[in-house]
Amino acid sequence: MGGAVSAGEDNDELIDNLKEAQYIRTELVEQAFRAIDRADYYLEEFKDNAYKDLAWKHGNIHLSAPCIYSEVMEALDLQPGLSFLNLGSGTGYLSSMVGLILGPFGVNHGVELHSDVIEYAKQKLDFFIKTSDSFDKFEFCEPSFVTGNCLEISPDCTQYDRVYCGAGVQKEHEDYMKNLLKVGGILVMPLEEKPNHTDSGKSRLVHLPPVAVRSLQDLARIAIRGTIKRIIHQETMGKNGNGLKNPPRFKRRRVRRRRMETIVFLDKEVFASRISNPSDDNNNCEETEDERREEEETKPSELKPDPPVNFLREKVLSLPLPDPLKYYLLYYREK
Repeated sequence: MGGAVSAGEDNDELIDNLKEAQYIRTELVEQAFRAIDRADYYLEEFKDNAYKDLAWKHGNIHLSAPCIYSEVMEALDLQPGLSFLNLGSGTGYLSSMVGLILGPFGVNHGVELHSDVIEYAKQKLDFFIKTSDSFDKFEFCEPSFVTGNCLEISPDCTQYDRVYCGAGVQKEHEDYMKNLLKVGGILVMPLEEKPNHTDSGKSRLVHLPPVAVRSLQDLARIAIRGTIKRIIHQETMGKNGNGLKNPPRFKRRRVRRRRMETIVFLDKEVFASRISNPSDDNNNCEETEDERREEEETKPSELKPDPPVNFLREKVLSLPLPDPLKYYLLYYREK
């Protein structure tokens, strides 16, 4: 599935296209999508397809199309401090983006049937934390993944504010899914699609991770990093007035919306919304050769900005602290 928007040359261009097509509509969702490069969740030999609006599958590893993930993120109405359960968590790409919004006091759990995919997700999560400069722009709710069948979750498990199931759910399992949800919560899932039956062997209950309270040491790290970020923000505001902003990216692209059913459960009630294909307007959507040539002529000579500076990392490394403490504040990051 997918193909609703044009292919991008990099992650930012993919997000630009999703915004232009109104799949990404809120700032929180846009920030999360830009912070994590979709290509990082692909195997190396398949990265050329990472910025296409298409699903990808290799063995048990699977990624949905970007337009699907953006619709899901918007429908979940995520806020800091909420609890989230991802049924069929896969590579952890969606769970990691959700974690950027939930913040340090949220809950972020995932259930995945295949143990090899769980290992893949943990490797990608570790790579993001240790190497991505985007990580330092957020206070992250790190996802926890467990192996098991999402239809065999222990009945004594906690309930969640937000639940997403990416696999098709039959009508007979609708109440089961609702029981995972807190009153007033939101459940997003494809309903009454033919499920993908997989023989997982002997049935066993899936026990979700406990909702643990952060340690005092971890809370201290969060507080110190937050204080340093505020100092950096004040310094930046003092030097640059309103601060630095990325220049807008103006584009004219052919946008093709597809028909999609979104099922959202809000406070145990079902709301179904349909996004229809708008009528094609050739005058507005199609670029002519003259328009493309004119756009090329108006582009600035320097297309690539300077790489962003990780001010938090620089500030921490400049502090008069022992190196182990500096590395602890940076989550033992190697980059």
